[in-house]
Amino acid sequence: MRVLITGAAGFLGSHLSDYLITQGHSVVGMDNFVTGSPENIAHLAGNQSFEFYEHDVSNYIFIPGKVDVVMHFASPASPNPASPFSYPNLPIQTMKAGALGTHNSLGVAKANNARFLLASTSEIYGDPLEHPQKETYWGHADPIGFRSVYDEAKRFAEALTMAYHRYHGLDTRIVRIFNTYGPRMRVDDGRVVPNFIMQALNNKPLTIYGDGSQTRSFCYVSDLIEGIYLLLMSEEHLPVNIGNPQEISILQFAEEINRIIGNSTGIVRKMDLRLGDDPQRRQPDITKAKTILNWEPKMDLQSGLALTIDFFRSKLVQ
Repeated sequence: MRVLITGAAGFLGSHLSDYLITQGHSVVGMDNFVTGSPENIAHLAGNQSFEFYEHDVSNYIFIPGKVDVVMHFASPASPNPASPFSYPNLPIQTMKAGALGTHNSLGVAKANNARFLLASTSEIYGDPLEHPQKETYWGHADPIGFRSVYDEAKRFAEALTMAYHRYHGLDTRIVRIFNTYGPRMRVDDGRVVPNFIMQALNNKPLTIYGDGSQTRSFCYVSDLIEGIYLLLMSEEHLPVNIGNPQEISILQFAEEINRIIGNSTGIVRKMDLRLGDDPQRRQPDITKAKTILNWEPKMDLQSGLALTIDFFRSKLVQ
């Protein structure tokens, strides 16, 4: 298949490009490098199975030739206002990527009678009242909070995708992605994994906002990409959670990173003044993925963190 991936130079988009090429497909990558990095796809330069267009998906998309699949991954994805790549710091771009970008990407799929996969997010559940979160849960999200530009853009994107499926008969998929980590995350993107690892590698205490009791569930990137591919190749049109159901508190996560790296400077706690709508618990129910896709994550947290830490350590010496 010839696959268009928007956000192809991003953390997930670049890994997805690699995976699809190994499966024998050709990839048309698209990115405007607002949050993606040319480094993530530099190794694909000259690969006959990869072509690239620098383009903002919120503008009309034209791809010459037939496209068999469109996978819409373009969006800022960091909630930390301390990062310049955070969606609270790119609010209009985030909304446009989720709304106009989804509309334009669906247009390419419709014009080519192609399969369409939307990269949605666990953030559509907001600060959930249901735990763990099933796909049938409608969510508990603040429509005007700091996170709303991302949450509501993705909720709109899901609604638009289903509208194209129901009204135009488009062959669509929706993946709800939970916290993912691994090589190619931006060192300065503001998410908890890069923050903690870089602080530990620099022998600094790890900064926790609040008491650290809030939880996340971290999935290694190779597991996530495999799950996304299985969903793409399935016949499921309704949303599917892809993530690791092993829940861990932020405090425990910080302690594990300090242990692996050997950072003895410990942890400091600060009042959480960044985002008032920070979810307190986040854990996917992956029963649907297990049943429909025969998928579940394989990488344990310690092994995945070791690989990720090696990547960030290599960035320190560059």
